[in-house]
Amino acid sequence: MSERKKVADALAKLLAESYTLYLKTHNYHWNVTGPMFHTLHTLFEQQYTELATAVDGIAERIRTLGFKAPGSYTEFAKLSEVREETGEPAAEEMLRKLTEDHRIVASQAHHIVKLAAEQSDEGTVALASARIEVHEKAAWMLGVHLE
Repeated sequence: MSERKKVADALAKLLAESYTLYLKTHNYHWNVTGPMFHTLHTLFEQQYTELATAVDGIAERIRTLGFKAPGSYTEFAKLSEVREETGEPAAEEMLRKLTEDHRIVASQAHHIVKLAAEQSDEGTVALASARIEVHEKAAWMLGVHLE
């Protein structure tokens, strides 16, 4: 497998995880209840809005490298470590799950930085580095609600 293909495949995993996280966050935005409703409803909206923009940039980077971007729920489910939500968790469980999911996505972005740097692929390094910053901050912002 070419090194460029390895980078594209890692980006495809990042895309799948980001899209799944987008869907889960949007679900939680719609369905959160309890005393933290307003705060979490607003925070989840900010996060899913950012993710909606991010997935487009990730997919376009895959295309820029010359490969097909995955674009179906079936493909995303196969690629992603982030799992969709099918239950009705309480607000605190939503926070715990999203915190962990953002850490998963940040970890994948770290992996991409290393792969892309080996190929002197500065465009992918920049994209993945920006994703690390976003997901680490999101994990922190969600996690402080659990302290």
